[in-house]
Amino acid sequence: MRAAAPKISFEFFPPKTPELDAKLWAAIARLAPLKPRFVSVTYGAGGSTQARTKSIVTRIHQQTGLRAAAHLTCVGASRTELDAVARGYWQAGIRHVVALRGDPPAGTGRYRPHGHGYAHAADLVAGLKRIADFEVSVAAYPETHPDATSPAADLEQLRRKVDAGAARAITQYFFEADCFLRFLDRVRAAGIDVPVVAGILPVNNFAQVVRFSAMCGATVPDWLVRRFEGLDDAPERRREVATEVGVRLCRALRDQGVDEFHFYTLNRSELPTAICAALGVGGEAEAAAVSPMAPA
Repeated sequence: MRAAAPKISFEFFPPKTPELDAKLWAAIARLAPLKPRFVSVTYGAGGSTQARTKSIVTRIHQQTGLRAAAHLTCVGASRTELDAVARGYWQAGIRHVVALRGDPPAGTGRYRPHGHGYAHAADLVAGLKRIADFEVSVAAYPETHPDATSPAADLEQLRRKVDAGAARAITQYFFEADCFLRFLDRVRAAGIDVPVVAGILPVNNFAQVVRFSAMCGATVPDWLVRRFEGLDDAPERRREVATEVGVRLCRALRDQGVDEFHFYTLNRSELPTAICAALGVGGEAEAAAVSPMAPA
């Protein structure tokens, strides 16, 4: 019997220029037929993209038929301000929020809670649930959040978020299945029973991935470095390798019963589409039509 296709979701970010905005909507149009459970839109450091996030989420909700989730962070705003943003989402028909502590704007040092704000993501989750019956997703960190004092303390933060009303956790990306599986074992041993969705980052730009990983504490394994060596000027081969890496990771997780994946798209569709096709998402016709080199 053929296994059921996994559940998928996609993340996008608010672009800064009209040209990049066009690419975002092209990516959304191409990924929409894969019928994701939801798509989310990020919220810039310190709330810097608040208006653009709301505009994109609302347009997705109104025009595409996709379930849209808005990111919301604790950084740089009071409870009153964040509560107003949340009420605006509810009034616009947005029922799903990804609640995060958030990162401070670049150059401002370590995270410091706003004097009149929500100090941590768990507090924001509780605040959202007081406002309305939002579906709330939160973040989880298989390799521990960089600011956490210990893995145990980080896991306790996840417990607090779930106790406050979070419906699921979406993990930071990782590149080895065992990393996620060990973390999931720890989560379940701690009595945390919400779905834990595996965060997958397709490697569109390896140098960029290395920079991202240094900031967020994700490990870039040596074997991955070797796979991308010498491919800077070989875009077709680079896409083939990136697709293979993503498919192998997802299949290794599927073999262990993991059936939910959240793709960090970076507003690009070709690699998520190719990986999903290989996993049986989108049907046989779509899978046969997709190649790793297909344009967005």
